[in-house]
Amino acid sequence: MDTRAIDASLGRPDGQDHQGTGANLNQFPRPLSEPELGARRTPAEEARTIVAATRLAALATLSEDGSPWSSVVGYGVQPDGAIALVVSTLAEHGRNLERDARASVSVAAPVPDGVDPLDAGRVTLLGRVHVPEGAEADAALAAHCEAYPAARAYAKFGDFTLYLLRPERVRWVGGFGRMDSATGADYAEAEPDPVDGERAESARTHLNEDHADALLLMAQEIAGYSDATAAFCERLDRYGMDLKLRTLRGTAWARVGWKSRAEETADLRKLSVELVRYAEAKRAGGESAPAL
Repeated sequence: MDTRAIDASLGRPDGQDHQGTGANLNQFPRPLSEPELGARRTPAEEARTIVAATRLAALATLSEDGSPWSSVVGYGVQPDGAIALVVSTLAEHGRNLERDARASVSVAAPVPDGVDPLDAGRVTLLGRVHVPEGAEADAALAAHCEAYPAARAYAKFGDFTLYLLRPERVRWVGGFGRMDSATGADYAEAEPDPVDGERAESARTHLNEDHADALLLMAQEIAGYSDATAAFCERLDRYGMDLKLRTLRGTAWARVGWKSRAEETADLRKLSVELVRYAEAKRAGGESAPAL
C-alpha cells in the first residue's frame, strides 16, 4: 500500500512533523484494503479558488526603513488570476509600492459556521507590482471595479495608482497538515473550482445530515476502511470529497473521488448517487464490480 500516495490524495505534505516532537502530521490509521484514490485540486487550483471566493486581502509591502507593513485592501481578479489593486499614496502601503514594487497578498477563504478558521484555506501570493498601460490597464481597472464599482471614480484622483500583481510564487495552506506551493505559471494556468461557496457547503451539510449511511458505505468499500463506524464529509470539490472517519483503530481521513469531474455545483447530486451505486455494487459483487 502506497502511504505516500494516500497522503498526497489528502493534500498532506510528505514526511513533515512538528520540530522536536516526533509528531508526524500523517500518523493516523491506514486503510485495511487498497483504496481507490480520488483526484484532488492542485495547489494552484486551490489558490485560484480561494482568490476567486472573496475580494479582501492583506497586502504586505516594505516601508522605507525595510520594516514589513501589512494593510487590508480590496482587490479585483483578472482571468489569469492576476491581482488588480487601486491604492492611494495617502496610505503607507501606497507610498511603499511607489518606492519598492515587491509585495505579497494573503487571502483567507470564507469560513463556514462551526469550522475552526485555522483549519480553513488561505493563500499567499508573492511578486512585484507594476503599473499597467493601455488595454492592460483597462482590463485591470475593469476587474477591480467589478468588485468595487466606486473605484472607477476615485481611481482618477491624483493620489491613486492602479497596480497589477502577477504572482511569481504561491503558498497554499488548506488547514491543519494540508499545504503546498505552486509556481506563478501554474497559478496563471489553473482555474477556480466552480464547486465552492454556499451551495457546496449546503450540499456537504445535506450529505452529513441525511446520508451518513451512504458516506460510511463509501468509506468502507471505496476508501478501504472496512472497520469504519462513521464517516463525515469535511470538504467537497469538483473532483471528490474529503472524509473524516471514525474507525475501530481511531480517527482517520480519506479521499473519495467522483467518477467524473463536476462542472458546476448542481452536478454533485448526480455524482454522489453514482458513487453510492458503485459502492453498493462493490459490496454485492466484490472487486470485480464495474464502475458506473
